[in-house]
Amino acid sequence: MTGWWKNRSSAGKVELYTRGSFHLFVILEVLSFALTPLAAAAAEQTSIVVPASLFVMMCAHAALCGVLASKALHWVVGRRERPTRLAVATALATAACVLAVLALRAMDHITQMTVAPTLVAGLTWFASGSLVLCLRSVRQMWYIVAVAAPATGLAAIGFGVPVATAFGYAVGVLLGSLFFGATCGFSAWLLTTVYELDRSREVQSRLAVAEERLRFGRDLHDVMGRNLAVIALKSELAVQLARRERPEAVEQMIEVQRIAQESQREVRDVVRGYRQADLAVELEGARGVLRAAGMDCRVDFRTDRELNPDVQSALGWVVREATTNVLRHGDAQRCRIRLTAPDAGPVTLVVENDGAPEAPAGPPGSGLAGLRERLAALDGTLQAGLVGDGRFRLRAEIPDRRLQELEVRA
Repeated sequence: MTGWWKNRSSAGKVELYTRGSFHLFVILEVLSFALTPLAAAAAEQTSIVVPASLFVMMCAHAALCGVLASKALHWVVGRRERPTRLAVATALATAACVLAVLALRAMDHITQMTVAPTLVAGLTWFASGSLVLCLRSVRQMWYIVAVAAPATGLAAIGFGVPVATAFGYAVGVLLGSLFFGATCGFSAWLLTTVYELDRSREVQSRLAVAEERLRFGRDLHDVMGRNLAVIALKSELAVQLARRERPEAVEQMIEVQRIAQESQREVRDVVRGYRQADLAVELEGARGVLRAAGMDCRVDFRTDRELNPDVQSALGWVVREATTNVLRHGDAQRCRIRLTAPDAGPVTLVVENDGAPEAPAGPPGSGLAGLRERLAALDGTLQAGLVGDGRFRLRAEIPDRRLQELEVRA
């Protein structure tokens, strides 16, 4: 049960909670309103035919409102079209049920004074809430309440209900429909907002990747554009000189070779700078990103030695990949990042977070495999997995022997 809940995204959890609330509305309508005529018949010991018919009618109405609410929520999150026909059918069925209750009251088939107002209130309240889910505009939502209350009062007058009692019908429908309409409308707005935020975060991640690709492409263009243009011109010149059997053609091709080698070196520098991650920057970036996502993130950064750039780059990539995994997988509330680099001993980086799912939501990625390859170049190791209580721990370690070798080379 816990894994079934934890494996859902935040938006999925809000949707599940909202759907559960509307399913409870169905049960609430049955228990609070549909049983009223049966209870009244039992108290007066009268015929059970009409009360049983009213009970079945209320149960069918509750189920209809529940189906409409479910389909309307699918429309709210963009999975299907608006259930217009079902909404119209629900409105007509509610009106027919209200008229049937008033007619039975007028024919004295409903004798207790509280039964008819209770049934009318239950029918209009829950129908108003379900119909509100099918609308976007707040003004249109007000129309449902504005029509339901006076229409109920006029219908009551038409069936011989005194004006004062009919006014009570209208006020009751107005207040209850306002409450249910506002509750359902807010639930739909909240669900829409949560999904928009979820999609915005995904789009933001994609834009960040696209921006980084553009930056890399721009840097590569700046490095290679001029050199390639020079190579093209000198190659064309060498061809013309070679056709004329001029010795200067050899000099031009030597120059082309030199420029090509220089370009190759510059491309390697660009790629090296692109792939090298700064450890301090990555730690601060992880703290900011995780806190912006609503997590309690603590970063402990204690180093007693100067770390080699290769070591910083490898550990920086570990921090970057771990942060990405915390954001994408599970529903973490707390995360701790601890880096220790004593004078003597291995450098250790530990990233631990809660809210980790018991089973991965999708196929395993290649992020951790890539980190192991980077650390293997430094004789380092990487351990990752669940440690209990929904906590996931990633531990990277680079041995002291390798650190000393890098310091000697530096």
